[in-house]
Amino acid sequence: MNYITTPISGLLILEPRLFSDARGYFMETFSQREADEHIGQVRFVQDNESRSVRGVMRGLHFQRPPFTQAKLVRCTRGAVLDVAVDIRRGSPTYGQHLAIELSEDNHRQLFIPHGFAHGFSVLTDVAVFQYKCDNFYHPESEGGIQLIDPELGIDWQIPLDEAILSPKDKLYPLLRDFNSPFE
Repeated sequence: MNYITTPISGLLILEPRLFSDARGYFMETFSQREADEHIGQVRFVQDNESRSVRGVMRGLHFQRPPFTQAKLVRCTRGAVLDVAVDIRRGSPTYGQHLAIELSEDNHRQLFIPHGFAHGFSVLTDVAVFQYKCDNFYHPESEGGIQLIDPELGIDWQIPLDEAILSPKDKLYPLLRDFNSPFE
């Protein structure tokens, strides 16, 4: 696995080594030993999967302390634009984001540590998105910030008039109106 640092501290892009031949391919998608070495001590306890159609935008979600979640995300069918926004108060990159295409073709993954809001937009007819979490989901601790916040400057790569958002995601505050629970 190749671990690639990004301009935002803590966010890592993972590129698996692909072994291909006439039969297809093989790749290792996670190794606890390598994660301990490159990410630090992380123990994933829950795996999730979603299936969405073109134009769906999910996020920007997080879990409040003490139920925060670090995530390792990937797209196993289709393609998504995956976005992580730094919401750690006092961080030199507070409010900045990383946007990366994750797809069944590039096999990339993104590690998102605690203190980030996360979301994605679906770029293909269908996308299957998988993620590992280091804490269990607690509905009472979920939070979010507005996906379509002009101050964030995120190009979701889909026309906003075609975006499909959940009612809940439309109600999250803008970043400027948000009081981050993360130090």
